[in-house]
Amino acid sequence: MSMNITEKILARHAGEEHVKPGDLIQVKVDLALANDITAPLAIKVFEELGRNEVFDREKIALVPDHFVPNKDIPSAQQVKLVREFANRYSIKNFFELGEVGIEHVLLPEKGMIAPGDLIIGADSHTCTYGALGAFSTGVGSTDLGVIMATGETWLRVPETIKIVFNGELNRWVSGKDLILYVLKCLGVEGGIYKALEFSGDTIKELSMADRFTMANMAVEVGAKNGIFEPDDKVTEYMKDRGARDGVYLYSDPDAHYEKIVNINTGDIYPQIACPHSPDNVADVNEIGEIKLDQVFIGSCTNGRLEDLRIASQVIKGKRIAKGLRLIVIPSTPWIYKKALEEGIITTLLDAGAVIGPPCCGPCLGGHMGILAEGETALSTTNRNFKGRMGHPESKVYLSNPAVAAASAVAGKIISPEEL
Repeated sequence: MSMNITEKILARHAGEEHVKPGDLIQVKVDLALANDITAPLAIKVFEELGRNEVFDREKIALVPDHFVPNKDIPSAQQVKLVREFANRYSIKNFFELGEVGIEHVLLPEKGMIAPGDLIIGADSHTCTYGALGAFSTGVGSTDLGVIMATGETWLRVPETIKIVFNGELNRWVSGKDLILYVLKCLGVEGGIYKALEFSGDTIKELSMADRFTMANMAVEVGAKNGIFEPDDKVTEYMKDRGARDGVYLYSDPDAHYEKIVNINTGDIYPQIACPHSPDNVADVNEIGEIKLDQVFIGSCTNGRLEDLRIASQVIKGKRIAKGLRLIVIPSTPWIYKKALEEGIITTLLDAGAVIGPPCCGPCLGGHMGILAEGETALSTTNRNFKGRMGHPESKVYLSNPAVAAASAVAGKIISPEEL
């Protein structure tokens, strides 16, 4: 019987020839991950199970990326707990400060994920790895604690919505705009426990950075996972990182989909998600004058080298608006180093930006950019719920990095074309 790519990956990891939506299956996990917020509870659950060993020392990744460098005593204690657990069980992939970056950018960069893999993480944006043709999804810390002990978990096979993009990208439009447009079409509840499979001529031309961004935000539609069929760009990305070859799987031509959504890419212009939901989306030229106190460029959604590069191109030779704060955080040390080598960091500093160490930063209202009462921010992150980045009476808008950079110069939300 025919299957789509999500179903094929799940079938392989369940040891079944065929699965269908609604099936409850037990699957083997290729990689389990947690961060400094979610790992401590997972570790507590693991220890309550009374196990003397983790299921595989090389298939667990512990990435302290949310509150690092440690911002206070509680965050320092949490990272200490995770560090000691990693040492006790000789877990290979614990990333110390100086080598750590945002988990969902760092792990693919390190070649730890390959096409056809099944990855489970105690973080909702684990779905990012679908850009490589892998099945990846987030779970709670309790589930992850059991996975660290057994290497297995249960899943319900999701129905799949196929999103087909055809046409050429308009200027200044990126993967961030495509996924925001999907959110505008489907809403934050339009894909609950579904797989989103991205396809079409436009997708074939997208960079890996754009694909990671789109897979990352599949969860904002409520999806279980977002996924792309692997192609030559994936092969090239993997080769550069010395990663495993993986298993390249593709949807059968007659695979079943709950529905197919066809989108003309030419209809999409830079998108803005307005407060207080990522599906409250409009074209950049439709939202009126929105003055800004802060712009943030970074996160697991848009803190990659390509994102910093385009922000630098937009802002080069200009200064940010008086009274505005521009915070830029490269997602990993490698990205930071490359941005230094290319002069991107210098360009951003010359414009008046503050550069932070690789971490999640203000994305979750953690630190390094908390908003005060009444302040308004434009961010390249993935969520803008009420109070997400600070005070509950602040406002957060979402955009791609080019729009963010241009808006930092203008002091209000604008299209890069207006510069």
